[in-house]
Amino acid sequence: MIRYCKHCIMPETKPDLHIDEEGVCNACRSYEGRKEIDWNVRKGELLRILERYRSKDGSNYDCIVPVSGGKDSHYQVITMLELGMTPLCVTSSTDKLSEIGRYNIENLKRLGVDYIEVTTNPVVRRKINYLALTEIGDISWPEHVTIFTIPVRIAVQMQIPLIVWGENSQNEYGGPAGAAENNTLTRRWLEEFGGLLGLRVSDLVRQNIVRQQDLVQYTYPTDDDLRRVGVTGIFLGYYVPWDGYHNALVAQAYGFRTYHRAVEGSLVNYENLDNCQTGIHDYFKFLKFAFGRATDLACIHVRRGRITRQEATQLVKLHDGKFPWVYLGYPLEEILKEIDMSLDEFIKVCDRFTNKKLFVCDSRGNLIKDKNGNLTKINYDNDE
Repeated sequence: MIRYCKHCIMPETKPDLHIDEEGVCNACRSYEGRKEIDWNVRKGELLRILERYRSKDGSNYDCIVPVSGGKDSHYQVITMLELGMTPLCVTSSTDKLSEIGRYNIENLKRLGVDYIEVTTNPVVRRKINYLALTEIGDISWPEHVTIFTIPVRIAVQMQIPLIVWGENSQNEYGGPAGAAENNTLTRRWLEEFGGLLGLRVSDLVRQNIVRQQDLVQYTYPTDDDLRRVGVTGIFLGYYVPWDGYHNALVAQAYGFRTYHRAVEGSLVNYENLDNCQTGIHDYFKFLKFAFGRATDLACIHVRRGRITRQEATQLVKLHDGKFPWVYLGYPLEEILKEIDMSLDEFIKVCDRFTNKKLFVCDSRGNLIKDKNGNLTKINYDNDE
């Protein structure tokens, strides 16, 4: 049986999640701790940091803001502009950009910023997508690496020491206590939480997948280069009470476009709108840990009192972990074609990464699926 947090509905199967003796997870405890935070003091700390790194003679940008075009990216940029900063926005191109994703990137530019978009070699990237999906069950590995490496590389090259990230996901979704308190980006943070999942860039070369020179943008700067420029990062979510729904409302007021209905596998229409491969990524999280994006979002809204735990349970049953036949209106076969994978091969990879201890199987140990290919968790009531 899977044990769930008694406050939200996050399962114990989530990596790095801890449920205490009262049955409450560390993500909920972390959110409870916000009540003790003096956000005016935090805002003052932020202003002092920004003033310290602001270009005194206007000869360079004040900071780099890594952006995807999403609602959080909009909020980060809007906040920096309101605080009088001149940011350089940097995007690592996503794997398969959607039409609405492109629209929102263009809308972000219209906020009034300089913008750099780095597109990695698509031939190489498709090879890495395929390898990462079949070896570690993460089609989005190239994106998860480059969203951290590329902005830092630009910071070194253009000698812009301050990078302003959005949320520290370990704080929002739970994680080791040290990471939950961390408000700066370090090489260690990248290695632990930057989405590498045990696959290193050097592994790609050793396996003769690609050449070293094909991986320049996937490579983090050296410690010497980071020290020379003094590159550091802050998480805006450490200094302001971070809330994705709030960010979406602000972003929409500035022209950010949402999807016409709840995104497949999600509960909302305002996030993960750029990469058509996200449906596959989230589905593999469900196969490995028996929870998906709908659970993440439901827990966030339970903590903030927007929905009850019972409502969250029903919503998750309705939306979480469905086989990703379509994402953002793009058929699965079309998305798989980008990485030269057939539907049959994809299903075999899915089965290989499914944790059978967490899903209903027949007497022979075979996964039981409904007519749409959906699995059933071993206990779906979340009422332990």
